[in-house]
Amino acid sequence: MSGIRADDFSERFPLLFHMAEAGSWPSIQRHGLLSTSALLDLFEVRGEQRVALEARHRPESVTLYHPRHGTAVVRDQKPMDDAGLLRSLSGGLSPTDWYQLLNARVFFWVTHERLTKLLNARAYRNKRQTVLTLDTARLLARHEARVMLSPLNSGATKPSAWPRGPDTFLPMVRYPFSSWDQRRKRRDPVVELTVTYSVPDIRDFVLRVEEYAGGKPDTLLFKAR
Repeated sequence: MSGIRADDFSERFPLLFHMAEAGSWPSIQRHGLLSTSALLDLFEVRGEQRVALEARHRPESVTLYHPRHGTAVVRDQKPMDDAGLLRSLSGGLSPTDWYQLLNARVFFWVTHERLTKLLNARAYRNKRQTVLTLDTARLLARHEARVMLSPLNSGATKPSAWPRGPDTFLPMVRYPFSSWDQRRKRRDPVVELTVTYSVPDIRDFVLRVEEYAGGKPDTLLFKAR
């Protein structure tokens, strides 16, 4: 049987986690949590610069500047590369297709274990990060129609380039949750929850916002009452 109900998903994964650039919380409060594509729209990035950021691999983070919105950082894609995507993609998708697909989504981990793994990755462990913790049920109550689930870390091809393609991201009603749950012995039946384009009302679902250093929280920026 395919699909999982929002209430069952929320019971299994009551919290969602998002790692953002340090110092980005004020901008997130103003504009919501934006995908790369939404951020490029907001900052009016066009032409070759947009193609480079949205349709190609980003080996390093890139800082954007806007006369009204100030600065924002488009994060790197260090855990992924073209070679890994060429080995793992199916369904006629190219690396460019995959980059565009990822850049159109906002990503959340569904377990703290996955968040911790990213925080401690070599590329990020020595940098400060802002981490948002959200209420899953409240987000799904408002945005379920734009939610798609993934059984893998879609932004990584290192060290293993797991197969991926047009059906990697599926809506909750079509996602084979029970099948993945059995195959993985109740471990990681879902790896990522994504929302298309943006979550403009993200503040309504945030439980706390913390800054992390060395993989551990050291500053509380916000806590819901």
